[in-house]
Amino acid sequence: VHQAMSIMVYPREDRLEKLSQDEIISSTKLVIQGLEALKSEHNSILHSLLETIRCLKKDEEANLVHEKSSLLRKSVEMIELGLGEAQVMMALSSHLNAVESEKQKLRAQVRRLCQENQWLRDELAGTQQKLQKSEQSVAQLEEEKKHLEFMNQLKKYDEDVSPTEEKDGEPPKDTLDDLFPNDDENSQGMPHQHNSAAVAAAQQGGYEIPARLRTLHNLVIQYASQGRYEVAVPLCKQALEDLEKTSGHDHPDVATMLNILALVYRDQNKYKEAAHLLNDALSIREKTLGKDHPAVAATLNNLAVLYGKRGKYKEAEPLCKRALEIRAKVLGKDHPDVAKQLNNLALLCQNQGKYEEVEYYYCRALEIYECRLGPDDPNVAKTKNNLASCYLKQGKYKEAEILYKEILTQAHEKEFGSVDAENKPIWMHAEEREECKVSLKDGYGDYGGWYKNCKVNSPTVNTTLRNLGALYRRQGKMEAAETLEECALSLNPNLHPQRL
Repeated sequence: VHQAMSIMVYPREDRLEKLSQDEIISSTKLVIQGLEALKSEHNSILHSLLETIRCLKKDEEANLVHEKSSLLRKSVEMIELGLGEAQVMMALSSHLNAVESEKQKLRAQVRRLCQENQWLRDELAGTQQKLQKSEQSVAQLEEEKKHLEFMNQLKKYDEDVSPTEEKDGEPPKDTLDDLFPNDDENSQGMPHQHNSAAVAAAQQGGYEIPARLRTLHNLVIQYASQGRYEVAVPLCKQALEDLEKTSGHDHPDVATMLNILALVYRDQNKYKEAAHLLNDALSIREKTLGKDHPAVAATLNNLAVLYGKRGKYKEAEPLCKRALEIRAKVLGKDHPDVAKQLNNLALLCQNQGKYEEVEYYYCRALEIYECRLGPDDPNVAKTKNNLASCYLKQGKYKEAEILYKEILTQAHEKEFGSVDAENKPIWMHAEEREECKVSLKDGYGDYGGWYKNCKVNSPTVNTTLRNLGALYRRQGKMEAAETLEECALSLNPNLHPQRL
């Protein structure tokens, strides 16, 4: 009996490790059923033996029955032990099922949290895009509000070249801001009347700078003007990366973005990086737009600016000449943008001492400006002032004096009408004061009010006042010089008299 029980209780002992949880539970249930049957059978046999003992009279037979009943009791105890172990296994199975169920719930919660996290990430990305668009809108509104200042930041167009004190007999070098305007990506979109032809030429060339890049350029300029390069540079790089992914590297929009980033690097004095980007942009534009496209001229001029910043005027000159050729070919030889390029080329030559070429380029630019924009256009006065600066560096003081007087006379007539005996420009009052030898201390201070009454704060006129004053001092005309210098100082107290 005991042997049979052992076989029934442990029918698959050598295979337990290979069974799954469900198979183990199923086998355990079968074992429980078998053990319950064995227990009932053993109890029945034991009950029969006990009845037999009461009926037997012989001691030997009674002892034998007692021995068998003892064995049966042990078998019953083992069966009950096996049943208890089986019940424990069933309880453990229930516990494991509960644990697995809880584990599934936790996994479901983790999946839900992951989904919520992804949703929050998407919301954050959308919010960041909206914030970026809002910043762009704010920057655009600020640009419109301060249009003149922003125009100056974009182009820095031909600031006045004024003579400075020469040292050790060497002619001074014009600063880069004097040397070039910022011929950046927005130059064709500037609200000057003469730029409409440039825009048309760009469109005929098959490419127009997209509005989104103009907006981005304005935003970058805004950040750069505030010194926030940590914002401007990543903004450019991200835009460049996106454009390269969507359009490929050799695309005009990529060249535009390279140009913008190069200008930011140039303002940070990172000339090596800027040169690399501009050469890359030039290569792309020549391949995609053609070698005679206005955008190629813009990149050439920006590269010339970069070389000028580093004092490499010889390397800059051929780039500037090629930009001039392109603009003359595309826009026409009498277009104001051609005059602007002539101004740039003249200043490059001036820093190399090529004064004969300088005079030719300035005179040609002056001819274009006067013909196309009229004598009252600010570019006329600026170009005359630049040409006068060239004359001063050659010692041609009389020619410079004539140009300075023309600038002041034109400014006077624009504000107060034609010159006559009662309506004279400031330089005539200055020379009359010199002839009469009347000092400012003797009551002629009212003549200085001419410039105070001007409605426009013109840096060109202010520079002309100081330079002509310096010429008068060189000629020994001290009262005339003080008249002009007092006029200039009344506008800008930080200025000091020029010396030639």
